[in-house]
Amino acid sequence: MSRTPSTTRSAPDWLRLPGRCRWVGGLRRGTQNRSQFDIVDGLVEDARASGARILCGGNPVRDAPGFFYPATLVADIAPDARLVEEEQFGPVLPVVRYSDLEWAVSEANRSEAGLGASVWSSRPEGAREVASRLEAGTVWINAHGAVDPRIPFGGVKGSGYGLEFGVEGLKAVSVPQVING
Repeated sequence: MSRTPSTTRSAPDWLRLPGRCRWVGGLRRGTQNRSQFDIVDGLVEDARASGARILCGGNPVRDAPGFFYPATLVADIAPDARLVEEEQFGPVLPVVRYSDLEWAVSEANRSEAGLGASVWSSRPEGAREVASRLEAGTVWINAHGAVDPRIPFGGVKGSGYGLEFGVEGLKAVSVPQVING
């Protein structure tokens, strides 16, 4: 879920440097195929054309092999932009400014998507409180997209059924057989 509003009011230094992007857990992946690459690229280009600012990334080598899309942060983007509204399954994070936390949580939860969200904050206790209010299968704090096969992963709402990974994920795809006697 890419709808989770973030704030740039107290952005770290690396976020303020044009064109520079620090690798954040889970954002190193490329896309899986040409179709997915084109979806991600189209959403970023749509955001750029609508006046959003590309803080880093957003400049793939379109004819290179491997469908690699660079980690990309997009700021000054409208809350109803396609990049914010649609699940894009790519290494791109929209940064939506907000001044009212209740509005931000409401906007994030308005989406029919609910696979993953991220909360970015210098206050871990506040971030955990906000994370607990978001309707998403996984909420990362100060990271996005890092999946650990030992921990269950799955979406809510329109973002999938069931779980994968972890003991719960194994149970979801197993059918026990009991032979008695």
